Amino acid sequence: MATKKDDEEIYYNNKITIIQEARIFNESPVNPRKCRTLLTRIVYLLYTGETFATHEATSLFFGTTKLFQHKDPALRQAVYLAIKELSSAAEDVIMVTSSIMKDMQGNMDLIYRPNAIRALCRIIDPSMLQGVERFFKAAIVDKNTAISSAALVSSYHFFPVSKEVIKRWANEVQESVQVKPAQSPFIGSVGGPLNLSSAGGYLGFGSSAPAPPSNPTIPSTSNITHVQKQMFDLLEGWLRHKSDMVNYEAARAICEMRNVTPQQLTRAVAQLQLFLSSPKPTLKFAAMRTLSTLALSHPSSVASCNLDMENLISDSNRSIATYAITTLLKTGNEASVDRLMKTITGFMSEISDEFKVIVVDAIRSLCLKFPNKQTLMLTFLSSVLRDEGGYDFKRSVVEAIFDMIRFIKESKEAALAHLCEFIEDCEFTKLSVRVLHLLGIEGPKAPNPTKYIRYIYNRVVLENAIVRAAAVTSLAKFGVCGVDPTIKRSVTVLLNRCLDDVDDEVRDRAALYLRIMKEEELAESFVKEDSVYSLATLESKLVAYVNDPAAQEVDFDASSVPKISRAQAQQESARPTTLESITASVVSQPKASAPAKAAPSAQETQSAYASQLAAEVDPSSGLPEDTGYDDEYQLEEVELSAGGDYIVPTYCSFESEWEKLDGAANAEEEFSLSSMASIKAACESLIEVLNMEALAGSDNPTSTAVHTLLLSGLVAGGGGKVLARCQMAFTASSGVSLRMSVRAEKEEVSQLLISAIG
Repeated sequence: MATKKDDEEIYYNNKITIIQEARIFNESPVNPRKCRTLLTRIVYLLYTGETFATHEATSLFFGTTKLFQHKDPALRQAVYLAIKELSSAAEDVIMVTSSIMKDMQGNMDLIYRPNAIRALCRIIDPSMLQGVERFFKAAIVDKNTAISSAALVSSYHFFPVSKEVIKRWANEVQESVQVKPAQSPFIGSVGGPLNLSSAGGYLGFGSSAPAPPSNPTIPSTSNITHVQKQMFDLLEGWLRHKSDMVNYEAARAICEMRNVTPQQLTRAVAQLQLFLSSPKPTLKFAAMRTLSTLALSHPSSVASCNLDMENLISDSNRSIATYAITTLLKTGNEASVDRLMKTITGFMSEISDEFKVIVVDAIRSLCLKFPNKQTLMLTFLSSVLRDEGGYDFKRSVVEAIFDMIRFIKESKEAALAHLCEFIEDCEFTKLSVRVLHLLGIEGPKAPNPTKYIRYIYNRVVLENAIVRAAAVTSLAKFGVCGVDPTIKRSVTVLLNRCLDDVDDEVRDRAALYLRIMKEEELAESFVKEDSVYSLATLESKLVAYVNDPAAQEVDFDASSVPKISRAQAQQESARPTTLESITASVVSQPKASAPAKAAPSAQETQSAYASQLAAEVDPSSGLPEDTGYDDEYQLEEVELSAGGDYIVPTYCSFESEWEKLDGAANAEEEFSLSSMASIKAACESLIEVLNMEALAGSDNPTSTAVHTLLLSGLVAGGGGKVLARCQMAFTASSGVSLRMSVRAEKEEVSQLLISAIG
């Protein structure tokens, strides 16, 4: 129940109220305290996601600029903060440039200049940057750190829209860094993304950094590797800097580097470990958050900090304690799970939803890492599901339970029971619909499906129209997919009652499923079949069929169109080629699908030529002349790959199809993928190379050490179905080891897949 205090707070921070109160900006004399309070409320509304219409934002923006006449430093800071936040929504903001420029003069108070520089960065048009270039150059080399830092950060924001102007500031930037080396981490960003040309700028700021390789204009692999090594040495040198901020940023940058090894992480992790015992809460929080992220990819490197993180579990700052305990869950062993879970349960009520989501995500990973602890995990998740919380928190808990149902078969019945209790009192329609959909899939397969029907039908009686429609669909699946005729009769009775519902959607669904339950053929097509035709392939084949008069003498053969999962069908999209030059042409080259026996061993390259009739254009009429000449030119070479041009992804039930191909052609080979930094990267690479459909969610590894990827495809040219089981193991020293087992209808196809990887 809302209290009087809550009502007052809602009114106090209401957008309409604030716009009306903005009249105080026009008062004379200005009241600094009232204006600061109102500006704080405006910024608070913007921070919480409130949006102002263009005319509202413009009115507030120019009302705020009238406060420049008052010299109160605290008010001026609030004015600049409000100007920066409102500038993205207001119109004609450039008109305030002259007022900001006055505060950038060298004779102004120190409190004005840094704020004016940051605000000008958000206001000024890029075309006017040359006019204020001298102000920024002077600010960059200013002796005051706050002013030079503001100018450097503003340069970073200017760079994407005015690269040439910013590049002229390189001398001032280098001079600033030599005088104030603590600011050196700001610098390289002015050069944009890391490349050989900008890396020299980075490395020039390190006193002991070796010179970059010669001829940096040629980005060879050896040069790039050399520069990356120099970058790492430079960052590692900054770990010994006297500034804590530089130490932390260098350690974080090392932890976020791609393909970093555990040996390279040693010093960075040691530096972050020192921050865990710092008396400054900000340092502890920053180090703990970085270690928590690092634990996802390098848990063994973070494990050395476990003792320090154990001490932070009881930290008075619950945000730090949350990160500490979730990181321990990622790096700990099975024996410590019980103790950590008991600790988590104790302070879940003391933290915000944002950190509750972090805890639940850690529990979700832990469930899959230690499946033997599924009972303890499920008890915890079901208890927090009953607690108060927002949509994001409840969604994360439901997702975690979904994963347990999907990957831990022993927990399925208990997890479904908890979800049934959850929808009895669920305030979020989206979550109710998702749970009902899952019950419709998993419920008919359960040993006792009737116990779920009661919960589903309760939704038909008690919920809104959207949930009722989802409940009807879920209920119908029990009648269609169930084997017990008694259940089918009961479901028919319940669906007949839904025919009197007040909502059209509910009535239509009930009528549809009653008809489907009477005809087995419709049931197979509309309910039991979980795949759809590939629309891109279907379109291309239909176009070819329509354009070929000879082919139209027989009916269109839909069996040649592969079927894919619904998730993949949503991701299918055609992206036409866009050329910048008006003289360029887009040339379509059809790739003929050869029979499987003619498929390439790995990858082929074919040369292609295009011919055209070139004719001059009459300048008066703009039409081409009747005569011309034949012109032929070579196109770019076309690559035919095993996955991209011979195999199309197709959806199927892996286990059943694998058994059907037991006596068919098969092949097995082991590979060492030493260049892969993780199992996730290996999965993405295999799916891209082979162009096959990942089944049963196997494209999302649940473990960083071992994983099995299940793939299915259809080979063009009469090659038939092909399935692949890819068993992977990852170690930091040797990368990913892959054992690939292939079953196909033809021997040539199984060898095609093996050769595509080898």
